[in-house]
Amino acid sequence: MNTADLLQRALQFDFLSQEEGVYLYHHASTPDLMYTANELRKIQVPHGKVTWQIDRNVNTTNVCIANCKFCNFFRRPGHEDSYITDIETYKRKIEETFKYGGDQLLLQGGHHPDLGLAFYTDLFKQLKELYPTLKLHSLGPPEIAHVAKLENISHIDVLRAMKEAGLDSLPGAGAEILNDRVRRLISKGKCGGKEWLDVMRAAHQLNLPSSATMMFGHVETIEERFEHLVWVREVQSEKPEDHYGFTAFIPWPFQDDGTLLRKVRGITNNVTGDEYIRMIALCRIMLPNIKNIQASWLTVGKQVAQICLHAGANDFGSIMIEENVVSAAGAPHRFTAKGIQTAIEEAGFESQLRNQKYEWRELPAELEEQVIDY
Repeated sequence: MNTADLLQRALQFDFLSQEEGVYLYHHASTPDLMYTANELRKIQVPHGKVTWQIDRNVNTTNVCIANCKFCNFFRRPGHEDSYITDIETYKRKIEETFKYGGDQLLLQGGHHPDLGLAFYTDLFKQLKELYPTLKLHSLGPPEIAHVAKLENISHIDVLRAMKEAGLDSLPGAGAEILNDRVRRLISKGKCGGKEWLDVMRAAHQLNLPSSATMMFGHVETIEERFEHLVWVREVQSEKPEDHYGFTAFIPWPFQDDGTLLRKVRGITNNVTGDEYIRMIALCRIMLPNIKNIQASWLTVGKQVAQICLHAGANDFGSIMIEENVVSAAGAPHRFTAKGIQTAIEEAGFESQLRNQKYEWRELPAELEEQVIDY
């Protein structure tokens, strides 16, 4: 293999193999990866703007039996701190989200043993009746798989019912690394990698827009990272031609603070800024059929994320008015609406507010900024 030849093929939108991606990871220079990914971004996102979003991550429940070794958020059933979010809390948080210019809730929780399909469809219907313009970007493949098992029905039947109840799009939550060797070590109670991909196939058949993610820098090998990218790319290539499929790919490094992976196995986050930038570039190179690559400022901070905008990323994600899961493992970074726009502009780009389908939104005329009090 030859680095120059592989990068030239990437510029032709060739699907590089897992082995070729691994070769680039080990042999290509950071400037060469950044240049190639940036050129691909210019072709795929020719308007040149960097998009961002205003939404809020609200947790339906913190009860979970998946027992992921990187999660500090969950509580076992019956724990004194366990909860199921009530409707008055949703109303307060939704109205505050609208006040801050948001249009969407990212609803996620855990594998609650007692919350089946009716719980979620009733919740979605109630929220949409109260707030018809609210977008629900909710759950994720592991939760869909969990509900399907509780109900003994198919993934597509769960998703169809949820879509009819008001689900607008499906997050790429719970992907971590899709190889089952890794999943047995860090998230044994969740669905396997194949099932995660199958849930996304079902979502794409129903034309539910979705995103895909990768949490790396823990127990996976470099080969398993690129296997993950190839599998995501394959599912995207199978979607019906006129359907959304994966609208974006979001990689982020494992956050280790207080996690069992760190306490028991001594696994820490050793992903440097340079490695994250290289992975962003390689995601753009390896995923030529996914248009939007998002930099995770929440986990890597403003400056590294800004450099990623010159390494293939074209999206800065959401200001996340609220986020509890990744933050509980040590992600300290926060943005306001003004702060995220300033960060994008400092990096040399024009900022553009968007929705989950990557359609542009006008900035609300009356937009109150939240106070970041940490």
